[in-house]
Amino acid sequence: MNSSSKRKRKIIALTVIAAVVFALDWHGFSMKPVYYEVSTEKVSEPIRIVFISDLHNSFYGGHDQSGLWDATEAAEPDMVLFGGDMIDSRAKGTKNALTLMKLAAEKYPCAYATGNHEQRRKDREDFYSAIEELGIPVLHGSYTDITVNGQKVRIHGIINAGTFDENGSQLDSCYKAIAPDAYNILLAHEPQEISDIGYESANHGGKKFDLVLSGHAHGGQWRLPYVLEQGLYAPDQGIFPEFTTGQRTVQGTVQIVSRGLARNLNMITIPRIFNRPELSVIDIG
Repeated sequence: MNSSSKRKRKIIALTVIAAVVFALDWHGFSMKPVYYEVSTEKVSEPIRIVFISDLHNSFYGGHDQSGLWDATEAAEPDMVLFGGDMIDSRAKGTKNALTLMKLAAEKYPCAYATGNHEQRRKDREDFYSAIEELGIPVLHGSYTDITVNGQKVRIHGIINAGTFDENGSQLDSCYKAIAPDAYNILLAHEPQEISDIGYESANHGGKKFDLVLSGHAHGGQWRLPYVLEQGLYAPDQGIFPEFTTGQRTVQGTVQIVSRGLARNLNMITIPRIFNRPELSVIDIG
């Protein structure tokens, strides 16, 4: 084989490798706004929510979060909700998460509920205090009200369905606070807990949350269109998980599960494949 043929083969091989790397990067690390529509008779004017989950202290467009913030502003939301795992338990740092949350709090009503990664951090109380200093309510078995076009939206939040504090079960506290005259949203980080959440409805006179927003599952990590739509693996769901992304109705409650925005370097051992990070944009009307 002459040197010219060797060069051509080398160029072809490098081109193929570059194409594969680009495809994996595009489908695994490039953020994508994903739009959802939720129908309800409780609101007469549309409400738009940007839901941000599982950031794991990643950044987009530089450490100023310009890429993610530009996408958030472009969506023109009425509120921004944060669904947990904004920071990572295996890596120090909160700056990227707090930079984004500060930008959101300066322009939109916001609320936050925690995830399992925050709960593993020894400095979690410092992180929660920093969020509250931004004017964002931290919802651990509690709620906050946001008014949009004269319509009340009550945002509830729990650490998880089995969390108890000095007031008892956090989920029980949220059920007791469901307001009949409001659209009630529950921030519940782990999607597989929807059955536990629905089960409690019977113990509270049939009360239901109108919408449950979750993350945690990272879209099943490795996805294949039409084959592995819910991915290969998810925490607490295992291999071939039941539900890691999308919208469904469970026992009369709508649940939306975000694929999340994690793409930091400690995920390189389990990279996202055909599973682009998601900025969830939810239209209620």
